[in-house]
Amino acid sequence: MLTADYDFDLPPGLIAQRPIEPRDRCRLMVVRRGSGTLEHRVFADLPDLLRPGDCLVRNNSKVVPARLLGHREATGGKWEGLYLRSLPDGSWEVMATTRGSPLAGERVNVGKGLTLTLLKKEANGNWFVRPDSPLSAVALLIEHGHVPLPPYIRKGQDVPEDRFDYQTVYAQKPGSVAAPTAGLHFTEALFDRLAQRGIGWVDVTLHVGLGTFQPIQTEYVVDHTMHQEWAEMDEMTAARLNECRSRGGRIVAIGTTSARTLESAARSGFIEPFQCPTGLYIQPGHTFRGLDALITNFHLPRSTLLVLVAALIGREALRRAYNEAIQQGYRFFSYGDAMLVLD
Repeated sequence: MLTADYDFDLPPGLIAQRPIEPRDRCRLMVVRRGSGTLEHRVFADLPDLLRPGDCLVRNNSKVVPARLLGHREATGGKWEGLYLRSLPDGSWEVMATTRGSPLAGERVNVGKGLTLTLLKKEANGNWFVRPDSPLSAVALLIEHGHVPLPPYIRKGQDVPEDRFDYQTVYAQKPGSVAAPTAGLHFTEALFDRLAQRGIGWVDVTLHVGLGTFQPIQTEYVVDHTMHQEWAEMDEMTAARLNECRSRGGRIVAIGTTSARTLESAARSGFIEPFQCPTGLYIQPGHTFRGLDALITNFHLPRSTLLVLVAALIGREALRRAYNEAIQQGYRFFSYGDAMLVLD
């Protein structure tokens, strides 16, 4: 499979810059694998499109305001960093950009007065830095950081509303630098209607990393090296999903992150609890064992997310759906519209 087969031209006006309000009024394309049909609905119709006994799988990872803006004390030059992780000694790893060549020992002031001391530059260009506060990384980022929007949304420039908009209503565990965007369409009222219809849900966790934005740069899809992300599913969740299957219910993954978590847990054919990084690369030829249906957004060209959807519905069906979405003016990417893949 050539990576070029997963490329397409998208009119810039179809890249969503703000979410639809209310969230569940976005458009929903229903793709039925058996018949190959496409149907145009709204996301609020979801309870009518699923069956009593089905179980949704949500990724409860929470986006942290990981983008840091500031300046170097030594030169006054602008400095920008993206928090990646905390180390046991309290230092952070950040992806940083600035003019010039900072040296270890320099200080950077960010946010509302947080000072970071540059400790060491890695071979990949990232820096280890130490904050001048004993507070947790999450607490400091909430106070001093910005929402790490992808560059196709207002060139990454966040506004106060993004702290709510770029977060699912069920987010619980801080750790993602990008939202699990298929979940952005859900509202508490929609979950109430799902429950009334006898449709349940469980939570898993996959902390979305920067790799989700990296396009496939190899000529062939199979040669791409998949990034790893921390994922976990507990015993109770695995048991509930297996029980759902045993009584004929369908497992419906909310987003590609939940899909990767489910497929990582079901490699044996039986869903099992796990807690470790996953680098599972789902591409055509993959046998799906952990999910029966998928809710997803419309993804970037040449992305592993696009390849995952093709693995589920087929490349030609994917091409047809995306051509239809463009012709019908669907909104694309993180704040865009949604697709529901059913049997």
